[in-house]
Order: sequence, then structure tokens, then C-alpha cells
Amino acid sequence: MVGGYLRDTLRSATPARDVDIALPGDAQKIGRELARFLGGTFVPLGTAFGAARVVVPSPDPESPEDEKGKDWTIDLWGYTGTVEEDLARRDFTIDAMALPFQDWPAIESPELAEKVMDPFNGRQDLAKKCIRAVNPHVFQDDPGRLLRTVHLAARLRFRFEPETVRMVTEAAPLISQVSGDRIRNEFLGILSMDGARGYLQVLDHLDLLCRVIPELADAKGVDQPKEHYWDVWDHSLHAVEFAELVTKGHHNSPIYTQLPWPGGREEYFNQVISDGHNRRTVLKLAALLHDVAKPQTKHMDETGRTRFPGHPELGAAIAETRLTQLHMSARGVAAVCKMVEEHLRPATMQQGAELATARAVYRYFRDLGDVAIDTLFLWMADHLAAKGPELDTDAWSVHARMVAHILELGAQPEATAQKERLVTGLDLMERFHLVPGPLIGNLLAQIEEAQAVGELATRDDAFVLASKVLEKDGISNDDKSAGG
Repeated sequence: MVGGYLRDTLRSATPARDVDIALPGDAQKIGRELARFLGGTFVPLGTAFGAARVVVPSPDPESPEDEKGKDWTIDLWGYTGTVEEDLARRDFTIDAMALPFQDWPAIESPELAEKVMDPFNGRQDLAKKCIRAVNPHVFQDDPGRLLRTVHLAARLRFRFEPETVRMVTEAAPLISQVSGDRIRNEFLGILSMDGARGYLQVLDHLDLLCRVIPELADAKGVDQPKEHYWDVWDHSLHAVEFAELVTKGHHNSPIYTQLPWPGGREEYFNQVISDGHNRRTVLKLAALLHDVAKPQTKHMDETGRTRFPGHPELGAAIAETRLTQLHMSARGVAAVCKMVEEHLRPATMQQGAELATARAVYRYFRDLGDVAIDTLFLWMADHLAAKGPELDTDAWSVHARMVAHILELGAQPEATAQKERLVTGLDLMERFHLVPGPLIGNLLAQIEEAQAVGELATRDDAFVLASKVLEKDGISNDDKSAGG
């Protein structure tokens, strides 16, 4: 009965697609039954009161095009005692309101205000766009609410009530008691928001950011060479801002109108790749961490110039440790670490005024794989965050053209990779009397690279190249029979 009632209600409900239902009894048992009835997916949320989630595909096949494919999320929460007692256990006043289930169809009714249970004046705070804690011990009861405070404010664009700010700051050390996956969910949720840099600054003001990622604390006040406008800390935060902007498209600005790849950029960075988050959010995380090892690697060279040797490699190792502790998916960890490790790579592909060669571009896309494009946009964000308000627009134009050139050539190796190999390892062993070993792999890699950049077209061309490589390496016919 409840399932049929809920299904019919979803068809005519308002555009909001998140529904919270509090009920006495076993919420997980009801959630499983509801998921089966609605054709949705059951997701257990926790052991406390048996919380559960049911994710249901849009029930209306005639929904507008922009609504198709958007799921409903129904959270079920068990409670004990009265509804009023349950509301008193909530986190914020705007979450501590309830509407009797049978009154939901009347949600547009003028009498709605009279039907809503609102013991903590949540409607008033909702009107004021204010986040206010229900009681003085909400964060002690559940330290996970510390990050949720900022996440909720970011999502709703609400402000914090001053006393709640004090309470969060005072309880900040309790964040160490929160599980890694819960911290990950809230933190990535904050990063996913537009204006993420501002919310990172809020987290820092609340003494939370460097408790979530302690390795960032050392970046504060670390000076950089004169080419950088900001120190390492502010540079890292601004890199997040620019990573967001360079992936968003044109902004009626002489800076962002020069961004390359306007056709596929939005669709690409909206791809979900880790923990329910898209490439844009994962890129912003990489931007935050790309210079995390600069404090440890800073030194002066013999000319008195400040250097940070090895900071990409060490930074990748630091990122891997931290993100693994936050239980980020293996794909997400690998993507961030590769971007951090290779964030300077695009700069090495240009020789003076010359654009990157086809061979250099092929090697770049081969080596960086799934994050080759992402790392190019990280490089642009890094450049903008280095220059800040002192950005030279002419130099930026050159920068953007370089990325456009790499992206254009980068599509060609991908197409070439679909072609059949000109030769196999067995062909090489038979032709040159070689035995299995690393030499075969090296020859095949060089042949594949030359084919990808258009230097080879036939089987004979491949054998000629292999012969030249063997001769260059000083491998004689006698050596060949021994496998080199």
C-alpha cells in the first residue's frame, strides 16, 4: 500500500528528487521491500536505526528531456519514541521539520504551513537562508556533521549562524573520529560545488581543511619564485578555482574564450569516474594536491634560485597515502596521483617556440592514458594560479594554443591505435632469429609509435625500422640468435 501510494505520488511530485521518510520499525526491511516494489536499488546507509536508501529511476516516461535519467533518492530512517523526539536528534533546524506522510500530496496546498511540524523554527531559518544547529551537542553526537555543515551550506548557498560557526570550530578536532569514507563523501561533495575555492577557505577558517588533509598545513607561508604571485598555500587553492573555470567553458572573458576544445569539454568533464563524482571534481582534487610536496622539497640552487626538485613524484606518493585513507576508489586515487605526478609534463613537450611534435604527443597520451586530457587542463589551471592578476594575456594565448595543438594531435594516435599491428612479436622473432624477452617488447613499442605518427605504413616498413634499431643497438646476427 505504501509503495503504491509513494509511486503515484512520485509521478506528480515537485522537481525535488530527494525524499526523506522517518518511520518507526525496521527501515532496512521496509527499504528492501520498497526497492523491489518500485524497481529501484536498495542501499544500506548505516546501522543506526537501520537507515536505508532506495534509488528509483524516474517514474514518469513522459518527463521533460532535461529530467530524463535523473533518479529519485528515497532515504528511510527508523526512529524510536515520538516524532518530536526524533526531530530533536537532527542536526540543523532546516532538517528538523516533518510533514505527515498522508499530507504529502497536499504539498502545494496553502495549508501546508499548518501541517508541517517545526519545533525549532526551521521554516524561519529556511527563509533567512541560514544554517543553525538544533542543539549545543549536535557535533559531539555525530562529528560527521562538521563537514556536512559546509557541504549543506555550499549546496544551498546558505550562510552560517554565528553560534553554529563557534560550535563547529570548537568541535573540529572530533573530525578524527569520522570514518574515511564519510569524510570522502562530504569533502568531494564540497569540491564538486561551483565556487569550491571559497568553501575550502571556509573549511580552513573552521579548522577543518588541514584536519581532513593534514599534509596541506605545511604549505602555508611557503614562498615561491618571483614567477608565482601567491605562496604555495594560496596557489593551491587558486589552482582549484582555475581548474573549475577552465573546464566550464566560456565566461565572456579574454582568458576563458581562448580555451581549447569547446565542443567536447563539457561532456568530457561531466563523466562520472570515481565515488559518484565527475572528472571536474577529481581534477579539482588533483589541483588542490598538485604541489603538496613543495614544502618538503624546497631548496636554493647554486644560483640562489628557489627550486622544488622531485615534488611531483613525492606529491603523488603523499596523495596516494591520503586518498587511500579516505577510501577513495582505486580509479580515483590512480587518476589524482597520475595528474599530480605528471602535472609538469605538458611543459616539457615544447622546444622553444616549436609546438610539440607528433611523436611527443603520442608518448604523452600513451603514458598518461585516461587522464591525458585532464592533466592538460590541470596544467592550464596551474599556469593561471601561478600568474594570478599578473597574467600576461599574450603568454596565455600561446599557452592555450599549445594545449589546443596537443589535443588536436592527441586524437590521431587514438585512431591509429585501432589499426591492426603491422607485425607481431612472433614475426620479429622469426625474421631476426630472436628469442622472447624485453627486446621484443621494445621493438614492438617503437614500431607502434612510428605507425601512430605516420612514419610507417607497411609490414616491410616495420621490418626496416626493427633492423635499424637492432643495428643501432649494436646487435649482430650472432647476438640476435641469443635474443640480444
